[in-house]
Amino acid sequence: MQEDIGGKPVPLNSTSKAYEPCYIGKGLIVGNDIVIGAMCHIGRSVEIGNGTRIQGSTYISDCTKIESNVFIGPNSTILNDKYPPSGDKDKWSSVTIREKAIIGGGTTILPGVTIGVNAVLGAGSVLTKSIPDGEVWKGNPASFHMQRNEYEERRG
Repeated sequence: MQEDIGGKPVPLNSTSKAYEPCYIGKGLIVGNDIVIGAMCHIGRSVEIGNGTRIQGSTYISDCTKIESNVFIGPNSTILNDKYPPSGDKDKWSSVTIREKAIIGGGTTILPGVTIGVNAVLGAGSVLTKSIPDGEVWKGNPASFHMQRNEYEERRG
C-alpha cells in the first residue's frame, strides 16, 4: 500500500488544519473542525466558521466571511476588488457565504455578493449577484436553476 505523499497538515487551532503549501493571511478567524486543502490562498482578515471544508487551489480574498458548514470545491476564486488593481481597501467589497452553502469547483465569485443559507453555486459558474437562501444557481453568469430541496432529491 502506497503512503500518502501529500502536504503536511498545519494546525490552525486544536481541531482545524490547512495542508502545505498554503498561504494564510494575517487576522484569520477560524472556527473548529475546518480543513483547508493544499495550494490555497486565504487572504487577510478572513473569517471561517465551524465545520467548513475548502478544497485545494482555492483563492479567497481579504475580508471574506464564510459561515459554518460550508463546502468550497477546488480551484474556486472569491474576489473583493471591483476595479482591480485598485490597491485601495476602501474600494473593496467583500463576499459573504452563509451557513451550509455549497460552492462547486472552478467557480468565480465577484465582489460584494452574498451566497445565502443552504444555497448552491454549480461548478464552473461565475456569480455576479447574490443568491437567496435555499436556491441553486449555475452558469455564466450564474442564474437560478432549482430549489435546494430538489437538488438534495437528485443527489440521493
